[in-house]
Amino acid sequence: MPQQPTAQVTAAEISRIAGVTRATVSNWRRRYDDFPDPSGGTESSPLYDLETVKTWLASRGHASATSPAEELRTTLRLSPPSADGGGTADLLLLVLAAARRTPDQLTAAARLPDTDLAVRAERDAAGVADAVPGGGSVRFAGIDAAVLRALYVCVRDEGGQATLGVLAERELEDSAASGAYRTPPPLAALLARLLPGAPARVLDPACGSGALLEAAARRGAAELYGQDVLPVQARRSAVSLLLTAPPGTTVSVRAADSLRADAFPDLAADAVLCNPPFGDRDWGYDELAYDPRWAYGVPARAESELAWVQHSLAHLTPGGYAALLLPPATAGRASGRRVRAELVRSGALRAVVALPVGASVPFHIGLQIWILQRPEPGGPERKSVLFVDTAESSAADAKTDTRTGPRTRGGSRSASLDWARITGQALSAWHAFATDPDAFEDEPGVARAVDVVDLLDETVDLTPARLVRASRSDVDPAKLAAEADATRRNLVKAAKSLGRAAGYDDWDAAGGAAREWRTATAADLARGGALTLLRTTPEGSRGRGDDDGVGKGGRGAGAGRPVLTGSDISRGSGPTGDPATVRADTAPVIAAGDVLVRAVASGGGAMALVAGEAEAGALLGPHVHLFRPDPARLDAWFLAGFLGAEDNIAGASTGSTVLNVSPGRLRVPLLPLEEQRRYGEAFRRVHELRAEAQRATRLAEETARLLSGGLTGGQLLPSSQGTAADAATVRGRGGDSPH
Repeated sequence: MPQQPTAQVTAAEISRIAGVTRATVSNWRRRYDDFPDPSGGTESSPLYDLETVKTWLASRGHASATSPAEELRTTLRLSPPSADGGGTADLLLLVLAAARRTPDQLTAAARLPDTDLAVRAERDAAGVADAVPGGGSVRFAGIDAAVLRALYVCVRDEGGQATLGVLAERELEDSAASGAYRTPPPLAALLARLLPGAPARVLDPACGSGALLEAAARRGAAELYGQDVLPVQARRSAVSLLLTAPPGTTVSVRAADSLRADAFPDLAADAVLCNPPFGDRDWGYDELAYDPRWAYGVPARAESELAWVQHSLAHLTPGGYAALLLPPATAGRASGRRVRAELVRSGALRAVVALPVGASVPFHIGLQIWILQRPEPGGPERKSVLFVDTAESSAADAKTDTRTGPRTRGGSRSASLDWARITGQALSAWHAFATDPDAFEDEPGVARAVDVVDLLDETVDLTPARLVRASRSDVDPAKLAAEADATRRNLVKAAKSLGRAAGYDDWDAAGGAAREWRTATAADLARGGALTLLRTTPEGSRGRGDDDGVGKGGRGAGAGRPVLTGSDISRGSGPTGDPATVRADTAPVIAAGDVLVRAVASGGGAMALVAGEAEAGALLGPHVHLFRPDPARLDAWFLAGFLGAEDNIAGASTGSTVLNVSPGRLRVPLLPLEEQRRYGEAFRRVHELRAEAQRATRLAEETARLLSGGLTGGQLLPSSQGTAADAATVRGRGGDSPH
């Protein structure tokens, strides 16, 4: 029997296995003579034998803190390719099959001998092969046992979606695919909510991981159709939708290029949602020049986005709506002027919504949502187009992102945006306009309905910022002056509160060296009963029962409660999440004293929070971990301070595109309760300082925005009395103006 190759790990992987930082591993190498010697690699990037490392860690009392997802990720990297051809495509099928098993069944499967496990997995995956594109014959062998075992455990402990993410991440890396990013959940929810009515048949022609179709399913869509050029994304989307869509939902996903090889040529959808690829010059311009989809003009080679717009319109029933996420250049690029003019003239373009920078990849530009409607024969004449600018209203939020280090990967900018405000402004304006365009009242600086005739000029520039901000002159001067004065007074109060918070200096130097202490992982503390670890289930997920490895305390919430999100923690606001994003019947209810930790690692704002009156009674959002400490053993603020520490978060984060925090791997010092309370009081003061600083910064930005906008818009005038007094002061100091 051939000898299995020795598994080797890097120093970074050792840090993840032990639940410590990479710096700690470097210290171990220098301080301990018995630390394992490298078994491969290079001098600058050594590799270590995995089993030797695990033995050494166990001898030092460092039990493995690797999460099931990280264990699967490492096992995939270390496992040799299967001679029988069992690849990631088959593993994606196995996730779907495993998610339909009970936790006990998954545990039993993971304990099978290697050969029996391969047979069991092959049978399970083959049973769902018809549901996934490219899911032909499935073959596993005994050599795949380590991966199969890790997959069953990951599905059991972290769910099918987390397992899908690891597998898709691995195949995207192996295939050198780029540009594949998941649409952030708040943005996906907004796009779905912009579709009027309750569309039953929804298409996404560039479905990626299926985030937009999942959002449509949460809003009642019964038929979901998706297509993606990357086979791994099509398979992932199909499995994800089958896991999350309500029973009875039709799911049909195909792998092919939608523009060149439309998999649904005869489909007439009620709605289309799409986040298409941007800037693709190889979209089929030469071979598709005479395609009947180009009813509004042949898109230029540089206008792939306008090809996706027309593809979406061609798949709609008359009167059906589409919402597409597009780059801002689509609204004003000269090469797209003729197509834009026809979209406006025909009434197909109904609205353009500008989003703030950081809403989605690419994070450095402000994307736009185009809302389109396929014209109905004999339908009403469309005389205007709505423009909404949510970017300016979120500028203050972006500027208050007080980062303490470099921005981490994985959408931290999106998570830090005020999605409640963005969503509210977009939906409010769009619903009012869609109900009665002729009666729509402009909201200066935010939303404006522009006549079609005014848009059909030489450039047909549809940029919301240019069109919306032109309406500032309509603001009443007295109203703006009163608003600016009230904001300024609040700023003065906030500055005083910040000064009081900054006066706290009750700490001492540790001496000649930093203090060290024994620590335990949150998973160990949970097993010992010192705390309970809770999470929530996204709306639409099919649970395998209540016993999913998560504590039950606090379950049984009702509808109508607010939802606390990760961005609420980073901003220090109250709960602002959409209740539609969680299952209200099973989501944990937050209680005062709970410790809440954001599930996505980010450098913006606080990572952890102790629930107070503002958070108590809210539902736990899908991207937040809840730690419920036993007050007789753990101080809440002490726990929050250490759980949210930068090094602790870094050591417990996994992933390549999105850095997810594995809650069980977070470490907490083992200190007496009285000492915990002293630390807890210090952490509470630090939290108060951060909150007051964020509040003051927001008010300062808002005050400056109102004053600057009022001065440039003509609603506010510089005080002549103040100017004269200032000039006199300057003259008194000898500061004559130079001539």
